[in-house]
Amino acid sequence: MEEPLSSTTVRTVSVDSLQVRLGRGRRARTVLDGLSLDLGHGVHGLLGPNGAGKTTLIRVLATLVDPAAGSVRLLDREGRTDADRREIRRRLGYLPQTFGGYPRFTVREFVEYFAWLKEVPAARTALAVDHALERVGLIERADSRLKELSGGMVRRVGLAQALVNDPELLLLDEPTAGLDPEQRVDFRRLMRDLSADTTVVLSTHLVEDVASACDAVTLLEAGRLAWSGTPAGLADLGGEAATAVSAVEQGYTAALRAHRDAR
Repeated sequence: MEEPLSSTTVRTVSVDSLQVRLGRGRRARTVLDGLSLDLGHGVHGLLGPNGAGKTTLIRVLATLVDPAAGSVRLLDREGRTDADRREIRRRLGYLPQTFGGYPRFTVREFVEYFAWLKEVPAARTALAVDHALERVGLIERADSRLKELSGGMVRRVGLAQALVNDPELLLLDEPTAGLDPEQRVDFRRLMRDLSADTTVVLSTHLVEDVASACDAVTLLEAGRLAWSGTPAGLADLGGEAATAVSAVEQGYTAALRAHRDAR
């Protein structure tokens, strides 16, 4: 396991002994159990099998799910008051796994709406919307209605709304779902461009996204931390492999096996 962040590293996200339970009564279940992590600037990949808790963690960081125990500090705020949550949401971008738009809205209208929700100053809104659409390659479709777009294009509109406020913390749940291979390459390039001064948390099932775009990786299993480090460190666990991507994939399997054996 890699060394933790040093005391001089910017910490956008600090999670300590986080426990999250979903459901009520007898059906309540623990989804995250004693999770601790610190995340600073860069692209942080979340990997893990279905049910590992990746989406729940993203939703906690988006201030949509409250912890049952432990603490979460985002952008130097605890998020326990309405004022704190409003300030955090103003400074973050969030693309959920299931993203739905308003079919009759144009692309520009939809992203403008989210700029308004995030309190982007009116004088800056037009420029902010154009910049976000340029980043995702949709500026030429700005006046198209969402119902006219392909699923992959709608996904890119979702990414544009997450970027429109130039967020300090960007939360992406399966962001490359529905994108074609060329669009995935463009997405990874954008993530690398953002990594210098933004904390990006990227939940994905695609090991190639982690190998190609991420500076760090957190592996979850059954709501617990199974492994954390760099993609290169994960590849080292995989031993010899034909490509960097397959090495990371083998390392992912090895790390999961070791975590299960240790339980």
